[in-house]
Amino acid sequence: MDDAVGKEKDSAMTFSVAGHCARTGMFGVCVATSSLAVGARCSWVKAGTGAALIQNYADPGLGPVALRALADGRDARATVDHLVSVGRGIAWRQIMIVDRAGATAHYDGEKCLGIHLCAEGAHCVAGGNLLSSADVPRATADGFDGADTDLHLGERLLRALEAGLAAGGEANAERSAHLLVADELDWPLIDLRVDLHEMPVAGLRGAWEAFEPEAGGFVARAVDPDNAPRHAIPGREG
Repeated sequence: MDDAVGKEKDSAMTFSVAGHCARTGMFGVCVATSSLAVGARCSWVKAGTGAALIQNYADPGLGPVALRALADGRDARATVDHLVSVGRGIAWRQIMIVDRAGATAHYDGEKCLGIHLCAEGAHCVAGGNLLSSADVPRATADGFDGADTDLHLGERLLRALEAGLAAGGEANAERSAHLLVADELDWPLIDLRVDLHEMPVAGLRGAWEAFEPEAGGFVARAVDPDNAPRHAIPGREG
């Protein structure tokens, strides 16, 4: 992990991973890039349905199309094929999909920038563009596969991103990163974004480690506020 954080000072890459936790049923994505606000354009998840990443000259309009296709029963391969058939400027897009069974598929457009490719693993798919090394997607996928499956999906996705970071990157400085995970509810369990940061993956690591112990409390307050953990109120005990 220290090597990955150190590497981030010298390089950056547009790279990402989408994954499924077979133990909990969660879906999630983790992505970092030299562009701003990556979480607003590239990341899509839906509980019980799947996950999608749309990157390299990202078309955010393809995200909802991907989730609808998955919700309608298309598997990962059929969903990718559907996006390729309906998308505009599709040769510029890089697409990665995980379906409800944990199967994966991807599309790597011929006009994607620099070194660009994807790699699939067990219940995960990783990809990137403008990479300094073709090894990055496989290192990212292997980082997910190599993580203990008892860990939270958010932790496994972040470890995968850190493994990709340690494998190399492009010359452009990274500025944003995003971790998005869906569990059983209509809204994401985790939606952590880091922007305008010199080391956004390290920043995302810090945000995740602070947020993970609090995640269950936020869900409880939404679902069952009468019995949820109470926020501390200044000047009041208990």
